[in-house]
This record gives sequence, structure tokens and C-alpha cells, in this order.
Amino acid sequence: MATALFPSNSLHHHYYSSGIFLTDHKNYHMQLRSSTFHPLEMHNKHTSTNSGTTAAMKTLSTHDSTEQTQRNLSADITTLCKRGKLNEALDIVACMNEVGISVGTHVYSTLIEVCANKKALAEGRRVHALMETSGVAQNAFFGTKLVNMYAWCGNMADARQVFEKILQKNVFLINALIRGYARNGFYGEALSIFHQMQEDVIQPDRFTFPCVLKACGSISALWQGKAIHARVIRNGFDSDAHVGNALVAMYAKCGSIEIARQLFGRMPKRDVVSWTAMITGYTENGQDEEALQLFCEMQQDGVEPNPVTLASVLAICAKLANLQLGKEIHNQISISGFDLDVLVGNALISMYAECDAIEAARCVFDGMPHKDLVSWNTIIRAYASNGFADEALKLLRQIQLVVVKPDSFTIASVLPACGQLDALKWGKEIHKYTIQNHLQSDVFVGSALIDMYAKCGSIESARRVFDNLSCRNVVSWNSMITGLIQNGQSNDSLKLFRDMLLTQIKLDSATIASVLPACANLAALRRGKEIHNYLIRSGLDTDAFVGSALIDMYAKCGTIELAKQTFNTISKRDLVSWTSMIAGYGIHGLGEDALALFDQMQQSGMKPDHVTFVAVLCACSHAGLVKEGWQYFNSMSQNYHITPRVEHYACMVDLLGRAGCLEEAQNFIKKMPMEPNAGVWGALLSACRVHLNIQLGEQVAERLLELEPQNTGNYVLLSNIYAAAGRWDDVAKVRTMMKDRGMKKIPGCSWIEVKNMVHTFSVGDKSHPQSEKIYAMLEKLRRRMEKAGYVPDTNFVLHDVEVEEKENILFCHSEKLAIAFGLINISPGTPIRVTKNLRVCGDCHTATKFISKISGQEIIVRDTNRFHHFKDGLCSCGDYW
Repeated sequence: MATALFPSNSLHHHYYSSGIFLTDHKNYHMQLRSSTFHPLEMHNKHTSTNSGTTAAMKTLSTHDSTEQTQRNLSADITTLCKRGKLNEALDIVACMNEVGISVGTHVYSTLIEVCANKKALAEGRRVHALMETSGVAQNAFFGTKLVNMYAWCGNMADARQVFEKILQKNVFLINALIRGYARNGFYGEALSIFHQMQEDVIQPDRFTFPCVLKACGSISALWQGKAIHARVIRNGFDSDAHVGNALVAMYAKCGSIEIARQLFGRMPKRDVVSWTAMITGYTENGQDEEALQLFCEMQQDGVEPNPVTLASVLAICAKLANLQLGKEIHNQISISGFDLDVLVGNALISMYAECDAIEAARCVFDGMPHKDLVSWNTIIRAYASNGFADEALKLLRQIQLVVVKPDSFTIASVLPACGQLDALKWGKEIHKYTIQNHLQSDVFVGSALIDMYAKCGSIESARRVFDNLSCRNVVSWNSMITGLIQNGQSNDSLKLFRDMLLTQIKLDSATIASVLPACANLAALRRGKEIHNYLIRSGLDTDAFVGSALIDMYAKCGTIELAKQTFNTISKRDLVSWTSMIAGYGIHGLGEDALALFDQMQQSGMKPDHVTFVAVLCACSHAGLVKEGWQYFNSMSQNYHITPRVEHYACMVDLLGRAGCLEEAQNFIKKMPMEPNAGVWGALLSACRVHLNIQLGEQVAERLLELEPQNTGNYVLLSNIYAAAGRWDDVAKVRTMMKDRGMKKIPGCSWIEVKNMVHTFSVGDKSHPQSEKIYAMLEKLRRRMEKAGYVPDTNFVLHDVEVEEKENILFCHSEKLAIAFGLINISPGTPIRVTKNLRVCGDCHTATKFISKISGQEIIVRDTNRFHHFKDGLCSCGDYW
């Protein structure tokens, strides 16, 4: 009966008839077919030419094949293994086989164990070849060791070949194969072997069940896990602590956390592994508070945590950004001596990085006596994700000096640093490294390359990487969609999103958060609504992350009411949700609503962060709430212990500047604790343009041109200040300066969505198919507006031409063309929504008020600063913008 165990046809029939694990099956058999290993061929390829072999031959030629010789040579082999000279040890074994000296079984055991520990596949295959020559490889005992060695080396194809050749299979051999499959991610194969084991009447033992239960948990095979649980009870292993821990972990991984907790509660004796399995289970199921509570109970119960427990709890601290608890656990770790453990050290680095304590993370890293590749990857990712891109790249250079070879995770961690620094040259070098080391096909490396190229402005290179990826996952699609949006190609991003919908890839919340900004940028409300409907059908609409993106999209598409409705439907609002809604109110000029919501947020127990305060201060700025702005700015450090950043100072300068308090804004800048950046000076220059303060404008422009010599917007703003004052010679000088430096003014354009299509217009544009109708509508509007009292404000024409020509230029501004197109194509009663890439000029603002009154149509215009809701001749901004 032994010769009939595990016949191939029977195994394959069971495997396919079950209808499961086809992916694992294909992966495994692809590995099996690609394996060209033949033990005897491997042995014949090696020649005994090194010094170790020569010495062995001399010994063998001067001694009889006595037991003493065998013992001496065996001792030499053991010594060479300890010294890491594995191939020299194998040469001696080969010589012993050639001259007929028996190699002790303990020698082969030692060699196999060394190969397994070192994951030395080539040397392991050579040991196998020598064992085949001596005829011991078919022994179940050695077969088990060989299977285990190949599994540790990650080669399950060779492990399976060894297994199939052994006729007298036992539970130890089968356990080794199941354990190997589970360790290497072939969970389907592990379960298939277990099922076949039962058919061939080989009883599983207490070491079999933990492996198959791990496989069930890893692929969320709950129904199979329950069946194995029943088998555990029938075999009497339900009281075994090792098996009990595996059951708890399986149920937790399958999402049945209640069953896991019941089993945990019934365990007669709980060890540290039991507690860790339950704590990890809570964490994996999003119940972080329960996990922390259980950790406290564990300590009260007198059970000392192990490195895995501590790593799990530190991961919770990182997720919750609970730095205080993380520090307390760090103190416990130092007292217990676990700070020397690599796993714990890596978890500490990650925790401190997630809590924005990058210096503490580096201190842990530098203090680690032993660092593995994960340590390096974690600290590199920590620096990159916390904005210290230079340090991340320095560490990449250092990692190669300590003879640690970067892997795909290293590359995926460091590429964002290149994107932050706009370091395209570095990024290309890293890309070259990935090609040389065959890492470019890794989907996560590919996604990181797409992200890097997009952030460096090389969107064509990003698209080439995306198109060349043989296997794309949701991350690579998201990266490409986001990259297109970042490079101003929102239309293309929406097209790519439609392509993604045609694939079998399941969208996640990050996908939606990637594509909705494209709708917001284009003010494509209809498309945004279509995506929202898709979210409702797929059940993603209640996700707080998605909800925040929807709020932002609706707000930027001019429908603050829908943004508010979406906000109200989010059951579990996070800080991003509150901040998005506050920011939405702000850009619509609803400052008081924004501040009321901020108070409501605090009452709910949510604490603001620095981003929330940016939204609050912007809301104050757009609504002219100077007193309130000062109160909230001062409260940051006094009440919330948040040190204002440069962006908060920029908001305050904008607030004061809009209100006409230019001198106060200038003094505020002088007192800043950090060097003012371009955002700060830009806010003041814009205020100089609005309030026509030429002298201060010239001073500010000088500072701005030093900071951003290639930013065309600064030159245009200065030119506009001169033009508004009639200083045409100075206008000409600025324009000449721009021309000499190869700069071009960004042309003003406006766009409007009609029937799911976005129509774009520029100043004096006559390229649209409905151009004649549009200009006829404009002429009709002009006559009616002039009768109603409209007078063109030619101060907003920044060209030195005659008054009549100025009036003609004014009436061909892009937003007026878009509004006229909307009046022609949008039914009465439906708001006309226009977006402009520049600030709305004063004349267009006045004209749109007249048009809204004459047409009886609501017109919503979004410029670079805010929204203007025109209705019945009035604007929501109250002429303050």
C-alpha cells in the first residue's frame, strides 16, 4: 500500500475538482517546470581541484579506510562547516565517496542543516547529489531533511521532487512538505497535501494542524478552517496549546474575531503566543483599542511579551499616531532587553516615523547592533515619507557600503524621495539599477517609478513604465491616474480611469481618491456624480477616505450643498472629513459656517491638526474675518500646542492683505520666526495688485524674483500692477525681461461642462463650433447690460490700446465666452458652472452680476482663489475677493 501513496493522477484530480487554489497551483507548477535540477548531473559538474580536496586526497592515500580515518574526516567536515567553508567540506565528502569511505549519517544531517540555515541552494543541491550517489536520499528521515532544506531555500519544486521519490512516506515527511508550502505562500498546495494525507489514512499529528490552519487563515478559507477544526476535535488535539494558538490565529485572519476570542477564553493555558495571536487578530480586524486592552490584560496576567507581541503593539501605536504610548512601550522594551532584537528595532523605527518623530527613529536605527535589510528599508521609508528626501538618498548610498543589496522594497521606499526633490537624474539612475537587477517587473517598483517620474514632471516616462508593466495592480493604475492629474492632464486621467473599469481589477478607496480630483479640476460635476453612483453600488460610499474626496470634489465643482449632504452621510468621520468640509465652506466664502463646523468638530472630540488650521485661516481670509483669523492663529500654539508653519503665516498675510492691511502684513512678515517663502511674499504681492500699492509691490516682487526666478506668475503680477497704474514703459520692461529669459505668460482660459463634455475657451477664442452663436449671444447681452447701467471697466485691460479696443478685449474674456455658451446650451433653471485658471478680473465680476440678473440664471464661477455664486445681480463674495 505504501507504493500507492500520493499517486499523481489522484492528487491532480482532487486539486482541480475542488475548484480552488488554481493560482497557487499554476505558480507552483511553473516553478516545477522551470526546474532543471538533476542530482547526478549536479555531482558530475563539480571537480575536486581546490586545496581542501587536495589535502583530503593526501590523507586518504596514506591511510587505510579505518573508523579512525572516518572520524577524523567527519570532524574536519564539521569544522569547515562552522567556518563557513561549505564547498570545501563537500569536496571532502565527494573524495570519501570516491574512495569508498562511508560518510556517516550525522555528516549529511549537519550539511543539510547548514545549507538550510544559510539558504544555500546551490550547496544544498550538491549535498543532495552526494546523498543520491551514496543511496541515502530515498530514506524518509533524510528525505524529510531535504524537503525542509529546499523549503527554507524557497525552492518547492525540488522539495516536491524529493517527496515524490520517497516510497515509505510518514507524517514527519508530509509535515515538512506542508510546512514548506505554507511558509512559501503556496497555501493551496499545502491544503491539497493535507486532504490527500487523510485519503491515504496517514494520521495528522499536533504539528500538522498549525501549518494547515495557517494556510486557511492566509487565504481566508473559513469553511475549510472550520472543517479542520472539527478534525482537530476528533483527533483530540483541541487542548494542545500549539494547535489552539493556530486556531485563534486562523479565525482572526478569516475575520471571525468573535470565535477567535471565544477559543482564546476557553484555552486552559495561555502562553505568550496565545496572547500575541489574539492581539494581532484584533489589530488585523481594525479593533486597535481592544488589542491595546488585551495587551494590558496580558501584562496583568504576568505574561511577558515576546518580540512579535511588541512589534504588533508598536504597529498599533504607529497607526493611531500615539507617540506617548509608543514611548512607554519603548521604555518597557529597554528594561526587558528586547531593544537588541531586530524585529523590535524595526517596529520602533516605523512607530516613531509614523508619529513624526524622525529623530527618535534615527536614534533607534543608529543604536541597533544588528541591522537587516528591513531595518534599512524602514529608516529610508521613514525619511522619505516625512519629507527628508536628502537623508533618504544618503542612506541609499550608505546601504551599499555595508554590503547589503537593495531589494524591491528599498527601491519602492527611496523613489518617493527623488519625486520630492524633483531629482530626475537620481531617479533615472535608480531605474537603471532596477533593470540591471531584474527588479523592473516588480509591480510595486513599477508603481514607485511611475510616481517618481510623474512628480519630476516626466509624464511621458511615467506612461512608458506603466505601459511596459506586464502585471498591473490597483496601485500601478492609481499611480498613473494621479500622475496625469498632477501634470495637468485631468482629461487623460478620466480616460485612463474608464480603461481601468474595463479590467478585472477591483477599485479601492485610493483609486477613487485619485480620480475624483480630476473631476474637481475640470469642474466635471456630471462625471463626479457618475463616480459617486458607482461608489454607492459598490458599497464604498461610506468609507471616510472616499467621503472626504467626494466632499472636496463637490465643493470644487461648486455644489456646496451636495458636499454637505455627503459629509452628513459619513457615519465615522475622521479629521480629513471635517477638514475637507471646513475647506469647502472656505472657498465658497462661507467663513462663519466654516468656523461653526470647526467648533462642532471639537465638540465631537476630534482634535485639529496643522492642515485643519490652514483650512480655518483660509476660510477667515475669503470671508474677511480678520479678528477671528488672529484669534485662531494665536490659539494654535496657546490652546492646541501646534507650532504655526510657514503656510499658516502665508494664510495670515493673505488675510491681512485682502483686508487692505498691507502695512500690518509687512510688519507681520518681519516678525516671522522662519524665513518667509514664496507663498508668503506671493500673498502680499497679490494684495499690492488688488490695492494698487506700487511701491510695496516693487519691493515684494524683487524678493519673489530672487526666490522664484522661473515663476512666470510673479512677472505677470508685477506687470499687471504697472499696467493698472498706466506705467506702460515699466510693463514693457517686465515683458522684455520675460522674453529674454524664455518665459511665456500662461494664457487665461475658462471651461464649462455640458452634456458630459468639457468645453474650453481662451480670450477672443473663435475656434469653437458654436462660435457665431456665442458672439451673437455676447452682443445681445452687451446691449441689454448697457441699458441696465453696465459700464466696462477698462482698467482691467492690461494693454496700451484705445478705449474702444479695450472694451472689445474685455467682452471677449474667456469666462464671458463660457457663460454665453452655457446660456445657449444649458436649460433655464439649471446653474451655469464655469471654471477659470486665473483670478476673475473686476470687469468680468461686474458683468457676470448683470448677466445673472438679466438672464435669471444662477452662474457659479470658480477662479484660482474661490467660488463666486452670482444670482439676481449679486455675488456671494460681497465684492470681497
